[in-house]
Amino acid sequence: MASSNKQSTLESTTVTRSEEMVDQFLDAIWMERGLSKNTLGAYRADLMTLGRSLAENSKAINSANKADLLTFIAGRVESGAKPRSTARQLSSFRRFFRYIQREGLRESDPTAEIEMPRIGRSLPKSLTEDQVDALLNAPNTDEPLGHRDRAMLELLYATGLRVSELINLKQSQVNFNQGVLRIIGKGDRERLIPLGEESQRWLKEFINGPRMEILLERQTDYLFPTRRG
Repeated sequence: MASSNKQSTLESTTVTRSEEMVDQFLDAIWMERGLSKNTLGAYRADLMTLGRSLAENSKAINSANKADLLTFIAGRVESGAKPRSTARQLSSFRRFFRYIQREGLRESDPTAEIEMPRIGRSLPKSLTEDQVDALLNAPNTDEPLGHRDRAMLELLYATGLRVSELINLKQSQVNFNQGVLRIIGKGDRERLIPLGEESQRWLKEFINGPRMEILLERQTDYLFPTRRG
């Protein structure tokens, strides 16, 4: 019982420390930009949701690292959060960490290598939702190549990857534990792109069955092989 009370007190203290940092940030951006109460309230809600989550591990928000943020985002995605909601939260986190870095309160920005979820790009205005569903359902998933194509479409729909990035994906770039793709861009700069729950499901099913049927006994690290490897 004493141990439980001690943990509860520690969490409460950590949340309070996070609140102080968030209040300092909100005061600063209000003075700089004169933001509305609604905007400031949205920032506070996003940041304190993260702060309370981190407090469960006795960590204040200003001490969060990239792994902490990816774990939080993955949890949000698994609970059904929409890309727009996730993007808004990540935008709040990015602004907060850039502020405390600028103020000399930490050396690095843990959001710098986390890619924003693509909003709108995956569902063009020229297509209705029914048409997108028809496109996703077009491949014959009873066949290994059809299952591969469905997994590729789900990934494009969820992440907004470029086609060149999609076809060159390696298995080693997928991290199911954190629910992200690791993309290496120009200048070897790494981007981490959150995956949706549905795209993860199709990828796992593809990797654990149809992918091996396509390859037979050949070996390749490319995520989406052809019959020739």
